[in-house]
Amino acid sequence: MPGSQPGTIVTDPNATETRIQVLSYDADHFSEHEVDNVDKLAPFLESDRMIWVDIDGLRDESTIRKVGEMFNLHGLVQEDIVNVHQRAKMEEYDDHLFIVARMVMLEDHLQTEQISLIVGDNFVITFQERPGDCFDPVRRRLREKIGIIRERGPDYLMYALLDAIIDGYFPVLESYGDQLNDIEDQLLSRPTSSVIARIHRMRSEFFILRKAIWPHREMVNALLRESTPRIRPETRIYLRDCYDHSVQLIDLTETSREIASDLRDFNLSQVSMRQNDIMKVLTVTATIFIPLNFVAALYGMNFDTKVSRWNMPELEWAYGYPFSLTLMLGTAISLLIFFWYRGWLGRDPTWQRVPQRRFLRRIRRHRQEREISDRS
Repeated sequence: MPGSQPGTIVTDPNATETRIQVLSYDADHFSEHEVDNVDKLAPFLESDRMIWVDIDGLRDESTIRKVGEMFNLHGLVQEDIVNVHQRAKMEEYDDHLFIVARMVMLEDHLQTEQISLIVGDNFVITFQERPGDCFDPVRRRLREKIGIIRERGPDYLMYALLDAIIDGYFPVLESYGDQLNDIEDQLLSRPTSSVIARIHRMRSEFFILRKAIWPHREMVNALLRESTPRIRPETRIYLRDCYDHSVQLIDLTETSREIASDLRDFNLSQVSMRQNDIMKVLTVTATIFIPLNFVAALYGMNFDTKVSRWNMPELEWAYGYPFSLTLMLGTAISLLIFFWYRGWLGRDPTWQRVPQRRFLRRIRRHRQEREISDRS
């Protein structure tokens, strides 16, 4: 709350119910437990094994406080854990390393979730907003002893979790790439009014992705550059891979945003072209009928030829009606030929192609003169 004391914990009553899972392991042993009370974590702390305490849900304030007391977490760390709108960052304290990352999920719409990691001497704690994450490959490596993860310390487990979070962005961006291809095909074949709304929604989600991804690069770079003793040199080598992936994600996000912007501009240009075509057809039609209306109105006037021989003498002429129709038809055909010559009926205007032809003839003439000079 604004103005509250630093370290104040205020949980959301609508948050997911808190659940605690513990993974304890070393090079030769592995165990996995779900505990319903924070006090049951004490035996795991007293053992010599590495432990990963995975906490889902941030509703229970007392549980978070007890975990903070048991692992000697700073009050500001506990406050940042429940305030789930943090950007990705790294903070170093005396007894632990605090890392914030953002996990992305694409279901009906794009969602991001804050993941808080605390790295200690022989433990790693993760706080998640809700159940469901991208850590299943890490759990599988621990259960089945795949790779070197069970032989390394908490810094390597921290790297594995960060790598899973960052790599989780790639399938999301790949899905967006497929959607952009579908939108492009739809714009070329059967554009609808809903396409522009879909493009705007995707551009806003790309902005959310960029806002979530960008701080990860700074956070991983801080883990690489800061001389914290909790990260071993052999682990920093793997963190470079996380840094490279974060840079790639930023480039992919920027490229996808540009593609979405280009598709939006392309759609708007198509709409404008269709409107121009409609206006051109209406204008040509109206222009053709203007002189026809004039001729019809002229010969529709009720003048008496008996009063004066100049009062519509064609009215007394046997071929007056065919003459007026022929005049109208000739006028319409003449206008159509004129519009076609100017390129207003789907043909490049001849008067625009004449300079191009002259330019091409000039190039051919210079080329022939150069060939003649070379031969001589």
